[in-house]
Amino acid sequence: MSNNQKKSRGKKIIFPIILAGVLIIALIFTLKEYFYFQSHQETDNAQIDADISPVIARVGGYVKEIRFQDNQVVKAGDTLVILDDRDYVIKLQQAEAALASVKQSVNVARYAVAETKSNIATAQANVQAAKVRVWKATEDFNRYQNLLNDHAITKAQFDAVKAEKESAEAALLAAQTQVPVINKRIGTSEQQTEAYATNIAPKQSDVDYAKLQLSYTVITAPADGIVSKRNVQLGQLVQQGQPLVSIVNDEDLYVTANFKETQMEHLRIGEKVDIKVDAFPHKSIKGTVESFAGATGAKFSLLPPDNATGNFVKVVQRVPVRIKLEAATEDSASLRPGMSVKVVVHTK
Repeated sequence: MSNNQKKSRGKKIIFPIILAGVLIIALIFTLKEYFYFQSHQETDNAQIDADISPVIARVGGYVKEIRFQDNQVVKAGDTLVILDDRDYVIKLQQAEAALASVKQSVNVARYAVAETKSNIATAQANVQAAKVRVWKATEDFNRYQNLLNDHAITKAQFDAVKAEKESAEAALLAAQTQVPVINKRIGTSEQQTEAYATNIAPKQSDVDYAKLQLSYTVITAPADGIVSKRNVQLGQLVQQGQPLVSIVNDEDLYVTANFKETQMEHLRIGEKVDIKVDAFPHKSIKGTVESFAGATGAKFSLLPPDNATGNFVKVVQRVPVRIKLEAATEDSASLRPGMSVKVVVHTK
């Protein structure tokens, strides 16, 4: 057999061997991937998330002080911004003056009631004195009438005693009419006092509201975290409801992974998760499936799809899944909300 024939035969044998090797490798890779995806679900449509608390002005005013720096770590209750409070101080003073005026009116009305009640004793004493005067005048009248009948006195003397009796009776009647008048006056004064007193609660509410508005001129951090997205400058006029800055809670990070709806069949709460952050490709973080969103992401979009329009194109939807990170480590300290990650769920 010549050398050329040997070389030709050798080439014919090598090619099938290489082809068989390639097929075996492809088969092994395919089987490996098949068994892998039987117990794993993964997606790279995921990112780091965190609770972001907006700091919103609850009253309007000019910014007087800014007590934070960009990306500063703050604690809940730390003062961030102070607004010019002179307008609100004046409103509080006006409310307090109105409350004091109402309370003074109530005190004056109560004093009037007490003074009127004290007049009752005087009026009743006047009635008793008038009764005594009537009794004496009546006795004198009876005696003088007998004397007149006996012609012991003159008609003029009898007329004087008669006039005194009638005067005493008129004085008694006048004194008796004063008692109900004073009682009625007391009732009127008490009603007026109650009317004044009903104004105390609204005026007190005005004072409390003015104090509350004044307290809002000191804007504090609603939660612990990092100050971000600053949108306020010194001297700026801010309006009620205007967002000034955001507080990013970097102590409670989690992952939001958007899995395809076809993958949801295999996912369960509590399953372990491997997380790789694009920013740190050589590091892996552990996590746990915590919860599933109540609807697909498309339903929360600004313009959710409406398949009833007739232009229907079936698109695989994605369901947001919240993944809880394990205890904080040195690696997780560098994580920031919005970072892209890849997650692999170990399905059971």
